[in-house]
Amino acid sequence: MIKHIVCWRLKETAHGNTGMQNARIIKEKIEALSGKIPGMLHIEVGIDFSKTENSSDIVLYSEFATKADLEAYQLHPDHQAIMPFILEARAERRLIDYET
Repeated sequence: MIKHIVCWRLKETAHGNTGMQNARIIKEKIEALSGKIPGMLHIEVGIDFSKTENSSDIVLYSEFATKADLEAYQLHPDHQAIMPFILEARAERRLIDYET
């Protein structure tokens, strides 16, 4: 099983929205991918409430059957369609992919 985790810090404003508004929009957009991408076993998105200097604003946790399924997810049209919104809203991105 492949685990794919992404953490973002968001800009204070983007798309005419606050960072928190964009976090909620990103959460909705990502969660809407559930059940649409072959090989994706699980997907969840969390919005940080701690607001510490070391925290990210939003996290994606997802599981895939294989590395090939993760690669296919990256190229899937539904995933590609939400990327411009996220790219414009993010200030920083951290990623980890690992196999269990």
